[in-house]
Order: sequence, then structure tokens, then C-alpha cells
Amino acid sequence: MKKTLLLLFSLTTFNYYHSFAQIIPKNLEAKRTNKQVIIDGKLTDLAWQDASKADDYTEFRPKAGRKEEKGNNTETFLMYDDAGIYFGGTCFERNIDSVSKELVGRDGFGMNDYIGLIFDTYNDKLNGFEYFLTPLGEQWDAKMTSNQNSNNGGEDFSWNAVWKSAVVMHDKGWSFEMFLPYSAIRFSKDKVQNWGLNITRRRRKTEQQYTWNAINPNVNGFLTQEGQWTGISNIKPPLRLQLFPYFSVYGNHFPANQADQKNWTNQVSGGLDLKLGLNQAFTLDATLIPDFGQVQSDNKVLNLTPFEVKFNENRSFFTEGTELFNKGNLFYSRRIGGTPLHLYDAYDDAKSNEEVTNNPTESKLINASKISGRTKNGLGIGVLNAITQTQYATIENIETGEKRRFETNPTTNYNLFVLDQTLKHNSSISFVNTSVIRGSNDYNANVSAGLFSFSDKKNTYNLSGSASVSNLRYKNAGEKNSLGYSHSLSFGKTSGRFNFNVSQALTDTKFNSNDLGYFTNNNFINHSFYVGYRYTEPKGWYNRLFFNFNASLSNLFSPIGAIESKYQQSRLQFNINAQTKKLMWFGLFGNYNPAQNDFYEPRNEGRVFRRGNSIALGGWLESNSAKKYSFSAEVFERVFLNFYQLNGLDFSLGQTYRFNSKFSIKLNWGYEPRPRSLGYTTTLANNTILFAIRKVNTFDNILTLKYNFTNKMGLSFRARHYASIVNIKEFYTLNNNGSLTPKTGITDNYNRNVNYFNVDMVYTWQFGPGSFLNIVWKNATVNSSDIANNRYFENLQNTLQTDPNNNISLKVIYFIDYLNFKKLR
Repeated sequence: MKKTLLLLFSLTTFNYYHSFAQIIPKNLEAKRTNKQVIIDGKLTDLAWQDASKADDYTEFRPKAGRKEEKGNNTETFLMYDDAGIYFGGTCFERNIDSVSKELVGRDGFGMNDYIGLIFDTYNDKLNGFEYFLTPLGEQWDAKMTSNQNSNNGGEDFSWNAVWKSAVVMHDKGWSFEMFLPYSAIRFSKDKVQNWGLNITRRRRKTEQQYTWNAINPNVNGFLTQEGQWTGISNIKPPLRLQLFPYFSVYGNHFPANQADQKNWTNQVSGGLDLKLGLNQAFTLDATLIPDFGQVQSDNKVLNLTPFEVKFNENRSFFTEGTELFNKGNLFYSRRIGGTPLHLYDAYDDAKSNEEVTNNPTESKLINASKISGRTKNGLGIGVLNAITQTQYATIENIETGEKRRFETNPTTNYNLFVLDQTLKHNSSISFVNTSVIRGSNDYNANVSAGLFSFSDKKNTYNLSGSASVSNLRYKNAGEKNSLGYSHSLSFGKTSGRFNFNVSQALTDTKFNSNDLGYFTNNNFINHSFYVGYRYTEPKGWYNRLFFNFNASLSNLFSPIGAIESKYQQSRLQFNINAQTKKLMWFGLFGNYNPAQNDFYEPRNEGRVFRRGNSIALGGWLESNSAKKYSFSAEVFERVFLNFYQLNGLDFSLGQTYRFNSKFSIKLNWGYEPRPRSLGYTTTLANNTILFAIRKVNTFDNILTLKYNFTNKMGLSFRARHYASIVNIKEFYTLNNNGSLTPKTGITDNYNRNVNYFNVDMVYTWQFGPGSFLNIVWKNATVNSSDIANNRYFENLQNTLQTDPNNNISLKVIYFIDYLNFKKLR
């Protein structure tokens, strides 16, 4: 067996080092022009004769190493002047109908062919800037960071720059021109510079992707395989001062129909977002009097787990250019302006003759700012600061009408500080500190972490890890400060067909990063193992084929109460994923979970629930999404073995139909029936923990309509209905040893029927570079009862008949660039 494994390892290593031995990084001479360029997509200006030509592209996928076919080839040109960078060219197509194009809006992928320009301006092979253009002239841009586990790296498409582009379709394909002002990119002030460079083109209908500098899909990292743009001289970073003043009007309607409450309310607001280049590398972003009223509605759910639901961040300020702040996974931006610390304490403070009449569920953000950038020596620095104002609930005396305020959240200052030093060979070390400073008598929180990631010279193996310390400091004399510790360590092979990884994560009983991060629990020591093999060379019926097996074991770091066992859970899992020659993806997976000790489901510290072992099988399928009609489906079933006959199914189906390049419709349908599930229900007055066998049916359906008038104007409609029905079948009490005993005589109704219905309808018009007019209609309806009605359409009808909250708003954002303003003067 050992000889077999050694032979396998030797063969995969040999294959990795010798299959792509001929790839030599390309060099493209940087050429300057002093002629005028009109960005119209035609490349007819004389200046293009000064540009360097980049052609001879190589296929990246599905068949790596294959050269482009003549007639479907790519011809591009690159040059620069004192104002910025010019990139143009032609994506040839023998058959113009082979061009895949769809209007989806800025930074929307859709089913589009594209051309993309990628710069690594500091030549560290870890950080880059990307600029993409589609055949219909829509722009994408992103910041790229290297990822030790993916040769695509991490791409932050929420980062936006302001640049010019134009596209022309013709009988030989499509031609394009881009102009990137130096304000749209970050670089050093060296007199002569060499930048990492790659150019990529994708032909969506054939799923072919090409790059100017060849990419080996078995090598870890995309930026590690870049070419060079050499001899860039005498370029100077401009003064980067960009203002985004906004004006907004809101009208809100909720049929309260009460004498002391208005059905209609309105609000007029104004504010400013600012970007200021502090020097050639660092940028200050600030939002003054921020307005996030037009962000997409959260996908709310009925949470039956012991852990908090983690929502996506939809506020642009906290998503754009935050790749530095995500180091170490210590930052969950929804904490800023999130749920007040003492939201529910207001109800406890209300006396028998009082009621809470107003209790905002979100804290008010006063302002936020961030500074981020990277020096020419590879040191990334990020600083984020935000302040929320004091939040109050209103409590009213129902007899006298007297009102009083109860503080639910003090004035709070949130701080995040990051240092990230890039090193040779795709390596880095980082330091992260988060700090939450509260007013009043509430505690303060501080977390510091050191991170490292080291790869060998051939970028084949990686050693990474982190060590963190949390410190909760209390102001009241009777409360003790809490100091906690956490670390992680992993080692693996990241390049080649054969990959593996082994890791450990440890957190003691006091570590807590939840004040500015998302953190579910501490007190664990986890071990995991992963081994995978991938076929990236198309053969037979497949283009790509991946196998992996992984296993994990979780124990307590320290025993809980009188419970002697430290064991929590373990898992064995396999996965098979493949893309067929017909461009369909499918996957199969299965896992086995031995019996578990669940220390969290009882919702009471020191108690445990012993869950039985289970087995799960599932699969998924995605059709060719470049076709007019496409679908994706997934099914997953878990069955518990000899444990209360528990079972559950997850099924989802997504369908998309594109009528033309402007109009498309999507329907995502999710259904999760749990005929017999088991979990915590409540804690009775005598501290008896009550569990129940329950039938749970959950539906989550989303309808999306999209119509784009032009590449600058579009209309979208998104409606979501979520319904979760819980029907209690049998009650049990939790014993001290983690087992259950049947319980009778419970007369209270613990059934649940929760429905959320939301509409987000958005009209957006980009009437100038960086300038937008948005009109948004939002509808939110909540219907909750204890009637376990499993008829879906009756639940939907009852929800639609419930009083909704409607909000309509208009917001105008105007982009002002100091350089353009200076020219006008």
C-alpha cells in the first residue's frame, strides 16, 4: 500500500512539472503615444500604430495549452500616455451568431463573451486589478487577490473604478477600446516600472477561455502565471479626489390605521461619499450621512438552530474594496448598524402597565470611513472606522399615556486595522485588529490576530495558520474581564493534479470575536483531512473531472460541567464533480456522520443532546447556461440510522429563460420537507428542557425578471416568498445523559407558520460616468401564526392579504472628479 501511494505521488508530481515545462512568461514592451485617441471602439486613430501588439493566445479551459483557431483568434493592443492606459483590439468570430451577449448591468456576468485586462502593478503575484468588457459594452471591474487553494484567486467585483470604453460589433466579430485613467488604478511612483500582465478572453457558447500568457490549471494561482508589461516610464499618479453627492426621497406606507400613527411617512435626505487618494497607493473612502435604504431585502428565514443567521452584506460601502479587511475572517460588516445590544431588554424593563411602542431593530450609522492601499514593497494597510449613534426604545404607560426612553444601544465606535505584507513565492504575513468601543456601562471588545501563508519556491506546497487573542473588558466592578485564545494550522499540496490538506483549529472557552465578526461558538479543537485528484485535460465524455475525500473530527477543548466526554462530532465525505463535453456540470456526494454529542441544541450551558448516526446522499446538475433555456437542480437526503426514524430532504430547482439579449426570467424553487425532525422546543418553568419530534416543511421561491433597455439603463423585479411550517408531533424531555424521555400533558401550542414576502423592483440609469439615478419600490410582508397549515398556496394567499409595508424611493448620485472639474475651469 505504501509503495502504491508513493508511486501515485511520484507520477502526479512528475506530470505536474513536465506537462507544462515549456511555458515561459511573455514580455510586452510598454509603448507611449502622444497622439489623440477617441474611444469609439473602432481602433482607427493613428495612435494605435504606436501600441504593442499582444496576440497568440493560449486556451486555458477546457483544453489547456491549445492555441486559438484562425478566424476565432484575438488581437489586442496596449499603450499609455500621461493621462492613462489604452487597451483595444478585436475578438474575431467566423460566425457572428457565435458571439454570446446579454445586457445585465454593470458588474453583472450574464451569458456574455468578454475580454479582460489584468494588471499586477506591484509585481508581487498576489494582488491585481481587473477590467472586463462585453460585446454589448457593459463594464466589470474587480480587485484580485491570490488564493492558495484556487488558480482563479479571489475576485472582489464590488470594487468599482470609473473608466471609458466602447464596443463595435461587425461581421468579423467585435472590436473594443478601453481607456483607464491613472485614477482607476494604483501603482508606485518609480520612474521606470514593470507590471505583471495578463489578458483573458472567454467565448461563452463553447466555454473556451484563453489567456495571453498561458495558464496551467494544475498550478496554484492565476497571478503567479502572469506575463510582464515592461518599461513603463515617467507616469505620475494624479490627484485622486472623487465626490459622489447624493439626494434621496423616500415615501413609506403601512396601514397602521391608528389615530396616533400616520399611514404615510416621508423622508428627504442628502449626503456624500468621498474617495481621496492620500498618495499614489492609499485611498480614503468616507460616507457622510449614509443612506442604505435602497439595498436589496434580506432573505429572512425561520431559524430553528441555536446559532445566529448570517446575512449577506448589500451595502456598497462595506463590500467595495474590502479584500484587506476580510483577512482572518474577523470582520462581519453587518455588525455595524446591526441589532442593538439590548434590543430585547426593553421588553424586560417594561412594567405590567407599560408596553414597548417603538423599538428599532437596527442601529443608526452616523458615518464611516476606510483607508486602504499597498506600498511598492508589498505592505498592505487597511483602516476602517464607523460610528453608530445611541439607540432608544420607547415605552408607554397604557394608563396615563406617559412615554419614556430605554437605551438599547450606546454610542459605539467600530475599528478595524490590517497589515498585510506580501512575500516571495506567493506568500504573506498579516496582522489584524478589531476593536469595539461602547459608551455607557457596556463592555468593550478587542481581537488581535497574526496570520501567515508560506508557499515553496515552486508554488507546490503551502503552510498557513493564524493565532488570535480576544479581550472583553467590562466597566462594572462586579464583572471580570475575559481573555481568550484561538489558533489554526494547515499544510497541503496546492499544485498538480493530486492535492491534499491537513489542518487543526483550536479555540479555548473564553475566545469571542462576535462583536465585530461572525462567531458561533468556542471551546473546540477540530482536525480535518482532505485529499483530491483532478483531471483537467478533456478526455472521452468529460472536459474536467474532480474527485475528493475529506474527513473531520471535532472535540471540546475543555469538558463542560459534569459531562466527561469531549467528543462532539465527526464526518466522512466524498465528492465527484465533472463537466461533460456538452458543457453540462454534475456532481455526486455522500457523507456519514457517526453519533454526535451536541452541546448547543439544548440552549443551556452544561447540557448535551446525543444525536444518532446518519448517512446522506445527494447530487446536482447544471445544464449549459449559455443556451436560451437553462436549469440547475440539486437533491440531498439524510437518513438517521435507528434514531427516532428521522429523515429529511433538500430539493432545489432553478430555471432561466433568456428571450433575447435584453429580457430574461428566472425562477428558483426550493423545498425542504422534514417529515420527522427532532430539536429543541422550549425550556419549561422548572428548567426542564423540552424537545419535540416535528414535521417541518420549508419553501423558498424567488422570481426574478430583468429587462435592460441599454447598457446604461435597466429594470429588475425580484419577488421572494418564504414559508416554514412546524407541526409538533411528540414531546420529549432531555435527560442529563443526553437521551430523551417521552413527555405527555403538554397543552401549549408550539406549532409555527412563518411567511416572508418581499418585492424589490429597481430602475437604474447610469446617466454619466459614475453617476446614477435609481428608483426603487420595496414591499415587505410578514405573516406568522401557530396554525400549521401545509398548503403552500393558502399560506401565500394569507400572506398577500396581510397588511404590507410599501416603500418607494428616488436617489440621484452624481460623480464629480476633481481632474475633470479642473479641466473645465
